[in-house]
Order: sequence, then structure tokens, then C-alpha cells
Amino acid sequence: MQSVSNDMVIDARGVTLTLGTGDAATRILHGIDLAVPSGTSVALLGASGSGKSSLMAVLSGLERASGGQVRVAGADFGTMGEDDLARARRGRIGIVLQAFHLLPTMTALENVAVPMELAGVADAFARAEAELASVGLGHRLHHYPTQLSGGEQQRVAIARALAGRPALVFADEPTGNLDRATGHAIMDLLFERRAATKATLLVITHDPALAERCDRVVELADGRIARDSGV
Repeated sequence: MQSVSNDMVIDARGVTLTLGTGDAATRILHGIDLAVPSGTSVALLGASGSGKSSLMAVLSGLERASGGQVRVAGADFGTMGEDDLARARRGRIGIVLQAFHLLPTMTALENVAVPMELAGVADAFARAEAELASVGLGHRLHHYPTQLSGGEQQRVAIARALAGRPALVFADEPTGNLDRATGHAIMDLLFERRAATKATLLVITHDPALAERCDRVVELADGRIARDSGV
């Protein structure tokens, strides 16, 4: 098991995840140990079904581990109820997904600002406008998702994930719905904004070239860590 110091934004020890009960129970994660220092970038590689998205769900507090310890940005996820987990995610964690997940009835500005406003940020709209400008969308603030290209929608999603200055950003196949050129531009942007905000970045990807851009590569197989370049 890895030794863990206080500067670890992720401290996962012996993490297991089992879905279903009784005869239908399926073990997804088998004793994952993962320690990630603050400010680094990590690529999670692995075939479909290897446990990448499940691990991200546990580390982001969207899924509760069945066993083990999960501490993220100083919060002990294992001791929290659902409401406490939701509160813990605010300000600590940003998420960028393949399918964008923008609210269709809100403008780009509202999609970025409203989550911050709900979290109690006083200057949410001003911060959202600045973040959208930083991703090249200062001229598209009042456009709705259907009026934006796929690349522009993912830029909004990146702005939304980073505007609250979270300690940790998860990106799950963030270029999966984009063409190759647009995908490369989006990843350039994500790494640039991550560096500017000093967030820790964990990227789930099938792309070895993208993985090589990260400080560390962790490969999963059958719910276990098969390779970790940081160990």
C-alpha cells in the first residue's frame, strides 16, 4: 500500500465497489490504492469494463465505495451521507463529461454561473463571464447549447468545471463526442486552464497520446491497478 502525505488531493486505500446484492452482486473494484499529489495530472487508461468510470464515480463522491477509505481534498467521503457528499463536492470537485451535460434551457453564462450561485458564490455571474472569456467564448455568453457547436459546448463545460476553482477536476472521455482536430484543441484548452488554476486533473481516456501528456499514467484491468507509472 502506498504511503500518503498531507499534500495528497486523492487518498484512496483498499477501495472496493460491489453493485447489486445476493446472487446478483458484482464486484467492480478490487482493493484500489491510489494517492495523487496536489497539482498533478493523471491519466486513467483501461479497456471498457476495466473500472475506470466506476473509480471516478467513487473518487468524485457520486458513488459510495463498498469498502476501504476515500479522502478527497481533505474530506473523508466514507463517513458522509448523501447530502454531505453533495456539499463536499461543491468547491472541491469539477467534472467534464463526454456528453457535455449542459442544461438546454440555460445560456452558456447561466450554465456556468448558476451552479456557483447555488453554492453561495456572491459574484457568480461575473466569475462565469470571466471564465467563459478565458475559454474563448466571451462572445457567446447568451447563446443556448443548441446554438453552440460541440467544441463550444465542451468549452462551456470546462468553464463550468473550473470556474469555482476546485482542487480536483475529473474529465471522463472529454473528447469522445468531438472530431479529432476539435478534440485536440479542447484538450489543449483543458490542460492550459488546469495549469492556470493549479487544479489536480484526472482524465479517463482510451487515447495513449492523451495519456502521455499527463504527469502519470494509471492503467486499470478487471477492477485493479495493472500499471502505475507513478509507483
